[in-house]
Amino acid sequence: MNQVLLDKIESEQYRKDAGKFNVGDSVRVHTKVVEGEKERIQIFAGIVIGRRGHGLNETFTVRRISYGEGVERIFPIHSPRIDKVEVERKGSVRRAKLTYLRDRIGKGATLVKEKESKVAPKAAAAAN
Repeated sequence: MNQVLLDKIESEQYRKDAGKFNVGDSVRVHTKVVEGEKERIQIFAGIVIGRRGHGLNETFTVRRISYGEGVERIFPIHSPRIDKVEVERKGSVRRAKLTYLRDRIGKGATLVKEKESKVAPKAAAAAN
């Protein structure tokens, strides 16, 4: 098939608000779940430990600790099943994949240094 034709078909399926988060961020992913006739929103909250792919095939992995067990889910960014992705807090990391969090237990498994904003030091100096 012609690549131009594929690009035209794919362009209709792209999400407009995709990709406002990075690896290391704590996010809440709102997914649509169909149960029988009803559809509801289910939230999966955790740390983004990786992103991969490009275009429509781009995915991200979210990890959280649930009842002492690590749980990971892989979400396609442009999926119509994803309602929205909320960023709870920005993380400051120095690598693209945080797979080392799998080996950690307790607080060390969820601890990613929070990104410092440039406005905070000025506001702190003005308060003193």
